[in-house]
Amino acid sequence: MDRPNYITPAGYAALKAEYDALFAGERPKLVETISWAAGNGDRSENGDYIYGRKRLREIDRRLGFLSRRMKAAKVVDPARQEDRSKVFFGATVTVADEDDNRRELTLVGDDETDAGKGLIGWNAPLARALRGAAVGDLRRVTLPGGEREYEVIAVTYP
Repeated sequence: MDRPNYITPAGYAALKAEYDALFAGERPKLVETISWAAGNGDRSENGDYIYGRKRLREIDRRLGFLSRRMKAAKVVDPARQEDRSKVFFGATVTVADEDDNRRELTLVGDDETDAGKGLIGWNAPLARALRGAAVGDLRRVTLPGGEREYEVIAVTYP
């Protein structure tokens, strides 16, 4: 990876919890089911065996992905941010567009984004435009729907 994988402590804990649940919970049960199904004879028409092998590959692929993301993660606690007047990683920002529609966004790691909850990835176009902004700053960003201008109304940290 050419850039660090910033993540909040809560986001890292969620990645670790998913990894542990797959590795210690679901995977061993699946291996046991596959072993049982393999002992039943003809594997070519054994649905439990075929599905189990497919699901095991999916789990192993996800475990590899989670392992790489956790290894590359740089945990940053937004509560320890010294300069709270500007937008940095972990900031909750209230912005208003040209039509005075207000949105509250929190800049989080790319692995913990959830647009429905207002959590946008640190490398998203809007987040990149807001980095370093202070209250009252205007930022122009090119989005898929066209170019928009946002004014920073408030910046808070946990």
